Amino acid sequence: RNMSSAGPEGRKKMRECEGLIDSLVYYIQGAIADHEPNDKATENCVCILHNLSYQLEIELPESYAQSIYMRRRNISNNDKTPGCFGTRSRKVKEKQQDTPLPEEKSNPKGVESLWHSTLIRIYLSLIAKSTRNYTQEASLGALQNLTAGTGPMPFAVARTVVQKANGLPSIRAMLHVSHPAVKKTAVSLLRNLSRNTSLQNDIAREVLPDLVSVLPECVPGCDIACETTASICYTLFNLTQNSSHNARLLLSAHGLPKVIAISMNDSNMFSKASRAASVLLYSLWSHTDLHSAYKK
Repeated sequence: RNMSSAGPEGRKKMRECEGLIDSLVYYIQGAIADHEPNDKATENCVCILHNLSYQLEIELPESYAQSIYMRRRNISNNDKTPGCFGTRSRKVKEKQQDTPLPEEKSNPKGVESLWHSTLIRIYLSLIAKSTRNYTQEASLGALQNLTAGTGPMPFAVARTVVQKANGLPSIRAMLHVSHPAVKKTAVSLLRNLSRNTSLQNDIAREVLPDLVSVLPECVPGCDIACETTASICYTLFNLTQNSSHNARLLLSAHGLPKVIAISMNDSNMFSKASRAASVLLYSLWSHTDLHSAYKK
């Protein structure tokens, strides 16, 4: 677990180690089958896989790049920060939707397992069944890593999470936990998922009211809560930018007073959340058909 966070070269060596990833996945599958999702070894295994999935899209070996990533190389080279706080243009989003999704292998081996639907479902199962905060955070974080970036792999993983594996209810539940790091990672994952235009209506229907409910009444006083608030605002921005219906959903969930209050914070220390709320307000005002409702 410590070695898996040693940087790009360490990740590369561990991904190439024959049988290592397969063994980790095998162990976690056994723990879930035995109804033991809370043991320490499972936590360690998930944390290793979380670390090995970091920047996976841009660190893939050339053999994988040619098969699932080559068509995205030009766009991805212009986006060197594929993390949860990166920004992408609408043009990139539209191109992403046009890219054919990679075909899954029925029996993945080694690094192929890291983005396979089998492991995605394992993460979602652990999020739902484990009560261990580090296991929940690592599972959410692995999915966050896999859905970062602009290539066909992140989009395929996002579609699997939302539409094929019905993962939104489990992720939604993590918005209401008391552990701040788990909540922050869940929101960051939802932010990544919400970038995919074809999934936005599903996400809005499932989690938009919950996102509004966990928004604070004003800018929170600690860094992690402030980052979480900013990420919620950017997720809501993604969900409402192109949808008057979703903007109305935010309005009916009584989100507007909260967003206004956050945007009006004067402290420079927590300007990230205020800036995000202001961006969201500006976008909401673009729906001219809602102006009278906003004024009320």
